[in-house]
Amino acid sequence: MEIRIYGPGCRNCVNLTKNAKKALEQTGVEAEIIKVEDMQDIIEAGIMTTPAIGIDGEVKIKGRVANVEEIIDLIKANN
Repeated sequence: MEIRIYGPGCRNCVNLTKNAKKALEQTGVEAEIIKVEDMQDIIEAGIMTTPAIGIDGEVKIKGRVANVEEIIDLIKANN
């Protein structure tokens, strides 16, 4: 599984990354977390508001920090 965190490195992006790591720890699922900070790459992914999170190539949530429980649900739905 691949989890992408889209954002320029702001505080919300950092918090989303932390929540994703916690969700992985709680589920026991192994995944690679990739931070996408290049604005051109973010725009090409169709994201106009950050932070955003994508799983296995599909953007799931954008424009807000998803909480741990939401990310757990996304992981379970994609696993």
